[in-house]
Amino acid sequence: MANAKRTHTFSESVIREMTRVANQYGAVNLSQGFPDFPMPESMKEAAIAAIRGDINQYAITWGSKKLRNAIADKYQRRYNMPVDPETQLTVACGATEATASVFLALFNPGDEVIIFEPFYENYGPDAILCEATPVFVPLVAPDWHFDADLLRKAITNKTRAIVLNSPHNPTGHVFSRDEMNTIAEIAIKHDLLVITDDPYEYILFEGEHICIATLPGMADRTITISSLSKTFSITGWRLGYAIASAERSTAIRKVHDFLTVGAPAPLMEAAALGYSYPDSYYQQLSDEYRERRDFLGGPLRDAGFKFATPAGAYYFFADFSDISKDDDVTFAKWMAREIGVATVPGSSFFRPGAPEGKKYTRFAFCKQRTTLEKAVEKLSKLKAMV
Repeated sequence: MANAKRTHTFSESVIREMTRVANQYGAVNLSQGFPDFPMPESMKEAAIAAIRGDINQYAITWGSKKLRNAIADKYQRRYNMPVDPETQLTVACGATEATASVFLALFNPGDEVIIFEPFYENYGPDAILCEATPVFVPLVAPDWHFDADLLRKAITNKTRAIVLNSPHNPTGHVFSRDEMNTIAEIAIKHDLLVITDDPYEYILFEGEHICIATLPGMADRTITISSLSKTFSITGWRLGYAIASAERSTAIRKVHDFLTVGAPAPLMEAAALGYSYPDSYYQQLSDEYRERRDFLGGPLRDAGFKFATPAGAYYFFADFSDISKDDDVTFAKWMAREIGVATVPGSSFFRPGAPEGKKYTRFAFCKQRTTLEKAVEKLSKLKAMV
């Protein structure tokens, strides 16, 4: 018996595959976006205390009350955005599952979902799994802004939503207030939803993170998705959430319930502590990532890579066409094998078969200084080998 047809239209995660390639060749892993440094100690202790305190059974399906209250308080305090934790907030097993739940809950077969390209690799498969059609609108290099005319032209009578990721993975672009206002204007005019994916909201170097739900007319048509993974360096805890109107949250919670039942109870208990940290924690997080960005950026340019300096998140999306004429997959695997630095091929962030991604590769700088120093040392050999 053949596998379901939907599984033939997308591949396994290339990002995760490149971690395996890094391990195979003993390369410095700048591919997958997980920190190789510790999470906050007090959150570790809180998780241990929760387990020892027997908070080990199912929590409320849509998230523990303690964590939902902490998230709602964060949005009120930071963005002046009211969120009812009882009816508008669903905690999921990471932003990945939250996004899948949103797509499955809100889209019907034949609906079209606009996705800016390049894009985080999950969005296309999420649309396909609910039999919706992803429609790609290119961001414009080198600064990766979007062309409002191209966005308007992509809208049809089947368009249901626009997916927005800022700070942006893989480019590091932070959408400006003008860009956000344009998206909001278009969404309102065409009666579209906007789905935001905001895991890097605290990792900002230039600009500001704007919750589009706070713009006039956008509260009821926005689904705000984020996670705790990058903010607290806990990518393995798999904690994310979706904020939506009460009516849409009811549908999202139904899907979430039957996908995973719920997120881990002791980890939700501990994670709530993170949102009680002072503002200095979040400023330090951003400052330390800025230092890592600046440390790696110079050697990458010296090695021949071209890129827009990221304004947020923790990636360089680098054009390697001055270094090699190989395609991106060949180049990334050569880099891991011969140079000893693992990256993610650029085509992972474009629709299948798109030629635009074949000259890019993505470096993640969410690593401790010693890891980045090893990468810089290896990159110094690059010019001599090409």
